[in-house]
Amino acid sequence: MAGNVTPSKEPDYVVIESGKTTLRDLYTKEDWMAIWMGFLILVIGLVLFLLRPPEKMNENIAAYNETMKAESARAPFKTIEWHKASSSKKSIKATDQDFAKKLKNFLEAPGDWKNNPLDALYCSQAAADAINAANKDAYDAAKAAEEAALEKAKVSEATAALVAFNNATLNEQAQKDIADWQAAREKASKAKKKATVKPFNRIPYLAGLAVILAVFFGIGKAVMGQSLPKFFAGFFFVFIMAVFAYMAETQALMKHWGFGFPLWAIVFGMLVSNTIGTPKWVMPAVSTEFYIKTGLVLLGAEILFNKILAIGKPGIFVAWICTPITLILTYWFGQKVIKMASKTLNITISADMSVCGVSAAIATAAACRAKKEELTLAIGLSMIFTAICMVAQPAFAKLVGLPQILAGAWMGSTIDSTGAVAAAGAFYGEKALYVAATIKMIQNVLIGVTAFGVAVYWCAKVECAPGQRVSWWEVWYRFPKFVIGFIAASIVFSLIVQYLGDDVSSVMIDQGVLRGFTRISREWFFALAFTSIGLETNFREFKPYFKGGKPITLYVFGQTFQLCLTLLVGYIMFYIVFTNVTASL
Repeated sequence: MAGNVTPSKEPDYVVIESGKTTLRDLYTKEDWMAIWMGFLILVIGLVLFLLRPPEKMNENIAAYNETMKAESARAPFKTIEWHKASSSKKSIKATDQDFAKKLKNFLEAPGDWKNNPLDALYCSQAAADAINAANKDAYDAAKAAEEAALEKAKVSEATAALVAFNNATLNEQAQKDIADWQAAREKASKAKKKATVKPFNRIPYLAGLAVILAVFFGIGKAVMGQSLPKFFAGFFFVFIMAVFAYMAETQALMKHWGFGFPLWAIVFGMLVSNTIGTPKWVMPAVSTEFYIKTGLVLLGAEILFNKILAIGKPGIFVAWICTPITLILTYWFGQKVIKMASKTLNITISADMSVCGVSAAIATAAACRAKKEELTLAIGLSMIFTAICMVAQPAFAKLVGLPQILAGAWMGSTIDSTGAVAAAGAFYGEKALYVAATIKMIQNVLIGVTAFGVAVYWCAKVECAPGQRVSWWEVWYRFPKFVIGFIAASIVFSLIVQYLGDDVSSVMIDQGVLRGFTRISREWFFALAFTSIGLETNFREFKPYFKGGKPITLYVFGQTFQLCLTLLVGYIMFYIVFTNVTASL
């Protein structure tokens, strides 16, 4: 039974040892090892992609930019040729090269399926032909609609051009018809993907990925002084559970409702740990914090300063003002109003809910030495409310008719998971997706700030005896070191992007290193981490924390306050104070 499982050798909180940091700590402590391993992956990604740019990349980008510039000077709106050039420029991706496609084969998660789970792992030529035949008519219809919309747009644009684009009515009609063509073009693109399915077999690639990850993390464990053979033996069980979580996510109905792999990984892990019990030989590979800390270092590379500056001051106000206010008020509410018994559970839930979900929870739990059960509970609540908000917030926004920019700002700052933010934003519209994703990126910067603030507060107030001065060494010991890697990765990649310029960095970094390598790797690390959370969690451990329903009350209060505050501040910043930024988006 689950109760007979030998507990992990790791303590139920993050240990911060007294004494000065030694050279040995830099390769024996988990936080530091996560930094080195994360940066190793980032360096590999940079070497793989930056040394192999797409053929004639610079020449093609220059040509498309020239076309866009000329069209912008010719007409007061984005013309058909402007959109074609923009689309062609966006289609230049480092991930489309042969080596990148081979790399993606190893890293790619299981595919979509509806009735048969095996469809996520294997698709024969006959099955692919049947799928393509079934979707051919829909694609042909979508393609015909796109061509008709294009012809209509051409006529409207030509009519507006006859009077040198000086007629506002004709210009508006041309813009409308061009927008309709763009929408039809997007539908045709989606229909094409469904009608051009290729046969695949994910099983050998997943087996290879399992071995690669086992060796990668196993070496890290060995350097830290743990047993490589024992880790290696248990890792494959954890990996297979993570694959099942991905397969649950890609099932058609679950995908529609947004129940992602993090939720399923925890659920599947708990089913094992609370029924037959997690086998003893698996426990050495159940390493929640090691996996997720390495993944968070990779996440830092996705937090780019140019993206933050693109939204400007209103986005910064929404993310950096609402978030700390919500965090502080929610923690105060937990302590003073509902009187949470555990301050560490209170601050972990408050950070999880207000900042950015799991990532903030991990960093905060490390800073305040929260118990693993408390961290798991906070993450579990986050998963449930993320799934609800991802569906409910776009629906509410449509019901009341929120502008896309305001809806995006609202969703980006209040939905915990980055993936859920993107899904909710995409559901509402292109501008909503862009604003939501960017504001979530800005908010993610607060992971390090929150961890540092909690470390200082815990040392100065919560665990400091009366009359005792705060020890800054203790703050340093308590501060989760992997956050340093997160911040460093953000700075380094922001500088690289600035050096390369927007166009080249979009091709080589965003559509290369990140999307083609590090982001996919990070998601696998997170899947392993969430699976580990489930495998080391027993339902009975939660009973004391759910007493009186206080954790749920705390989360509901904080989330409700954040939803209201963010909507108000978002409206003020985007539609009253910084209207020029809004007009430019």
